[in-house]
Amino acid sequence: MSGNLEITHEECTKHLRAVQDAMYVLNGKWKIPIITTLFFHTKRRFSDIRNDVKGISHKMLSKELKELETNKFIKRTVLNTKSLAVEYELTTYGRKLETVIMDLARFGIEHRKEIVKS
Repeated sequence: MSGNLEITHEECTKHLRAVQDAMYVLNGKWKIPIITTLFFHTKRRFSDIRNDVKGISHKMLSKELKELETNKFIKRTVLNTKSLAVEYELTTYGRKLETVIMDLARFGIEHRKEIVKS
């Protein structure tokens, strides 16, 4: 769908509501970076995600992981090891965000080049 495509007011309203719904569950500074690290690394432990997502606090990461799990984007697995260890991975549903993640990455690369050349 291009920006010049004419759509009805009802279709526009439906799409706007859908984008708002998506943004509601993916909102904030940290959810997309967490999803991105899990997308590229498949399975990660809490400390790995915290190292990947620069600047996130322990408390905030815990909160965001719980919200992502509640919304069925990620799966939390307690590992059967001597010390308590937990792994996180994207669910099949969470992997549906692949095109969003890849499009954001491409846009981010282009945007950085555009800003740097200015």
